[in-house]
Amino acid sequence: MKTVTRKPFSKEILHIEDIESFCSTLIFKLRNDIAKNLQRRGGIVGISGGIDSSVVLALSAKALGSNNVLGIMLPEQDSSNDSKILAEKLAAKFGVNTLVEDITKALDGFNCYKRRDEAISRVIPNFNPKEDKAKIEIKQDITSNLPPAFSITVIKQDDEVISKLLPVKEYLQIVASTNFKQRSRMAMLYYHAERVHYAVIGTPNKHEVEQGFFVKYGDGGADVMPIAQLYKTQVYQLAKHLGVPQEIIDRTPTTDTYTAEQTQEDFFYQMPFKSMDLIWYGWENNYSPQEVGKIMGKSTQEIENIYKNFERKRKTTDYLRMKPIF
Repeated sequence: MKTVTRKPFSKEILHIEDIESFCSTLIFKLRNDIAKNLQRRGGIVGISGGIDSSVVLALSAKALGSNNVLGIMLPEQDSSNDSKILAEKLAAKFGVNTLVEDITKALDGFNCYKRRDEAISRVIPNFNPKEDKAKIEIKQDITSNLPPAFSITVIKQDDEVISKLLPVKEYLQIVASTNFKQRSRMAMLYYHAERVHYAVIGTPNKHEVEQGFFVKYGDGGADVMPIAQLYKTQVYQLAKHLGVPQEIIDRTPTTDTYTAEQTQEDFFYQMPFKSMDLIWYGWENNYSPQEVGKIMGKSTQEIENIYKNFERKRKTTDYLRMKPIF
């Protein structure tokens, strides 16, 4: 029986060596999934000027032809202006037609903003939603081996910053309220997909799927997810190879969900992508904490704690990945 020797753990272990062949495989699979498995004649992609949706749009244009892809921008009152500008530049680069669907009124109809702001005001009574900016974030270090504790941070008009730990009730209400955004976007994407007999092409990457950084029946709602097995650093490798505009590659990944600027690292992941990708790979492929720690410049205990954090996140978000029970 042939013995398979795995690679020693290194910082280059996620580097895609033959990226041309790798991209060709993804493109062929996406074309086949949409034409044969889904029996649709094109694809819809929600674009935001972020790295993930940009790579998915680029892959879709190459797989289906730019005339068979529709990019949809879905801004609302809290969205960054940069998102629309970068999304337009992306679509122009790949020759894809676009539509803009502002979902602010739909969210108003759901009382999305009102419900969110009521919860924030119960924690920070002098919060003024018309003037102040707010976000939720995790401030503790991922190596602490403690379950994540979320804080609400309010930035006043005079730049005063107020931050308090969120009680569970308020945290749940804020998240449930803001999830209207992703679910409203999903509904709009499916409207256009059904209107032109296209498939909805999802944009989540590996970490979003496996750590549960997505909204069930929101950005988790799609017919096909071509980058769901890719680490974030691999998504960046594809972006460079496919010719995604440099401004998008250089942009810090944000949630673009709250009124205050908020990185994905602050909100959920608790560590930079370059480190997280490698340590997740080590955990997922049963590399010892000692071996990973030596390469990553961390103690064995710190890596053990990060491994436990990964396990906790995947376990507590299992329900998001479950199909309906019947």
